[in-house]
Amino acid sequence: MDSLIASTVATCISANVVACDQYLSIIIPGRMYSKVYKDRNLHPKNLSRTLGDAGTMTSPLVPWNTCGVFMFATLGVSAFSYAPYAFLNIISPMIAVIYGYTNFKLAYLTNISDPVQHVDFKSDADIQTEKSQNVK
Repeated sequence: MDSLIASTVATCISANVVACDQYLSIIIPGRMYSKVYKDRNLHPKNLSRTLGDAGTMTSPLVPWNTCGVFMFATLGVSAFSYAPYAFLNIISPMIAVIYGYTNFKLAYLTNISDPVQHVDFKSDADIQTEKSQNVK
């Protein structure tokens, strides 16, 4: 599980740097990894927590990201100036990776009555294919 959570964290941070928007750093990795988390018997709340720990928390640290630009425009302080004081933003992704390596607080899909376990994670392309097959 450790490499999966570390990969999710790395993807979120990379998406923040490349896509320049916090929402994309949550949506893209969330869709990329949702099936993998389920295949590895991990509850979706693990993915949600990791996306929050990495995608949301690191966004203000990127100066050209919308959060970094907002902070600069509102407060007049660049992201590089307040980064040394943004302990939560820096430590949160690290803790997520540590949780993954130690299996601490990871929830697994074990309860049959849990409705989340019965959700089929499908991509938009799969849904469109099913719709087109049903129409024919």
